[in-house]
Amino acid sequence: MLHGWFLWFILFWIFFLVVSFGIGGFFMFRKFLKKLPKKDGKSVMDWEEHYVNESLHLWHDEEKALLNELVSPVPELFRDVAKHKIAGKVGELALKEKAPKITQDLVIKGYIQATPKRDHKFLRKRLREKQIDVAPYENLF
Repeated sequence: MLHGWFLWFILFWIFFLVVSFGIGGFFMFRKFLKKLPKKDGKSVMDWEEHYVNESLHLWHDEEKALLNELVSPVPELFRDVAKHKIAGKVGELALKEKAPKITQDLVIKGYIQATPKRDHKFLRKRLREKQIDVAPYENLF
């Protein structure tokens, strides 16, 4: 029979494994749902990839730098995923507007639409620092 510190170690280890599997399973399930095809036959991730690929030639260095600056507060582990999601939304907006190139305006609109509301506070702060007027984007917030 288990006694003393070894019992507590085993109980802690069981708890740790259950929590770790739960967290990992949650994120895997979310990714699975995004990969499921919709009515049009493409998944959310397929469309995201499509918009990024179709708009790749429209990006210029200034807009890439702005995107990198806007995703800088995202933890490095998730930064590439966030950047890809935002770039997909920006590409979608550019293709719908038939824009000849990605502009600062499109990057800001795409960031607002692709990110949760809790990230908008950082965006407002960053735009104020760069002296960019937030008024045209108020309806998107």
